[in-house]
Amino acid sequence: MKVVFIKKKAVWLAILVVAVTVIFCVSGIGMTAAGVYLGRVARELPIYNVQTDENKVAISFDAAWGADKTLDILETCKTYNVKATFFLVGFWVEENLEVAKKIVENGFEIGLHSNTHRDFTKLSEEEIILEIQENQKIIKDNLEIDAKLFRCPYGAYNDKVIKTVRGLGLEVVQWDVDTLDWKGLSATEIAGRINNRAKKGSIILCHNNADHIVQGIKLAFETMKLKDFEIVPVGELIYTNDFTINHQGTQIKN
Repeated sequence: MKVVFIKKKAVWLAILVVAVTVIFCVSGIGMTAAGVYLGRVARELPIYNVQTDENKVAISFDAAWGADKTLDILETCKTYNVKATFFLVGFWVEENLEVAKKIVENGFEIGLHSNTHRDFTKLSEEEIILEIQENQKIIKDNLEIDAKLFRCPYGAYNDKVIKTVRGLGLEVVQWDVDTLDWKGLSATEIAGRINNRAKKGSIILCHNNADHIVQGIKLAFETMKLKDFEIVPVGELIYTNDFTINHQGTQIKN
């Protein structure tokens, strides 16, 4: 009888816990408490990808060091009718100004990628703001572009970083397809990572001066053309208003 009593007590305790959890979840005041209790603390997230029924993906190139392959990337994109987004570091623009101007002249989208490519998670709010404002000024003064998109250096962020960047009126963009081109992967490996991972609404990360990036995107574009993917700049893929971002970083139209 004692054993039965203990089991019944355990059952009622479990029911009580579930009931309390439900009450927290349906209460506006208790949402945070419920999230903490369930191990799902709300976080500030960038956009990793977009929920869409359209057969579209976005491709992006981060530019921080080197520019030797950039013009070839532009030509390859033009050949395949691809418009991409280039996230530019401030010092890169100053060191490669003529190449940066070519990116703009050819109709590609420009995003911000900080001024000196520092890890934003190690900076104060004031330092983050200064990095972005200097990046904005260089791009505005030299390219006459008011960039609205930002990508964190190294993809490193925390709540403070995201809130600070969005407080400046910018949207923070991550990726869900990483080519790992910076590791020196072959063209076939780069193309394979794109073609095996890209889906509707994906954002693809590349780097403008990776060893095999030009041939890699050529191979990827051939396959994506067969799949009828339209490859667009990030700004044409994401929603600019009336949206939410779920716990996986997927942007969803409300």
